[in-house]
Amino acid sequence: MEDLTLVVSYFAYLLPAIVVGLVAYFFFKGHTSNEEGRRRYLIQKEAQKSLLPVRLQAYERLTLLLERIDPNKILIRVKPYSDDLQEYETLLIQNIDKEYEHNLSQQIYVSPECWNLITATKNATIQVIRQSSMNEKVKNADKLRAFVLNYFMDEITPSHKALMYIKKEVSEMF
Repeated sequence: MEDLTLVVSYFAYLLPAIVVGLVAYFFFKGHTSNEEGRRRYLIQKEAQKSLLPVRLQAYERLTLLLERIDPNKILIRVKPYSDDLQEYETLLIQNIDKEYEHNLSQQIYVSPECWNLITATKNATIQVIRQSSMNEKVKNADKLRAFVLNYFMDEITPSHKALMYIKKEVSEMF
C-alpha cells in the first residue's frame, strides 16, 4: 500500500510538470511558426519591392513590342524596297519575328496567359500578312500595304486586343 501511495505521490508531483511542459511546448511551437511566417512575409515584401519595377519594365517592353508589330504601324514604318510582293511580305515577317525574339526574355516576368496572348498576336499578324499577299487583288507591295490597312480599318488589330489585356493585368497588380 505504501508503494502505491508513493507512486501516486510521485505522479501527483510529475503531473503539473508534464502539463506545464506540454503547454510550453505548444506555446513555443506556435510562436516559432508565427515568427517563421512573419520572416517569410518580410522577405517576400522586400523581394516584391525590387521585383515590381522589373515586372513593370517588362510590361512596358511588351507594350512597345505590340505597338511595333501592330499592322497599322509596321506597314507605315517598314517601307518596301521594291514592288516585289514576296520580298515585302518576307521583310514584314522578318521585322515582326525580330521584334518578338528581341523580347523573348520578358516572358519570365509576365503571366503565362499574357505571354501566350502575345505569341498568338504575333502569329495572327503574320497570318494576316500572308493571307493578304495571297489575295488576287494584291499584285505588288503597295497594294499589300493598302489591302492590310483597309482590312484593319473596320476591325480591331490583334495587337490592340493584347494591349488591352496587358493594361488589365498591370491594373490588377495595384
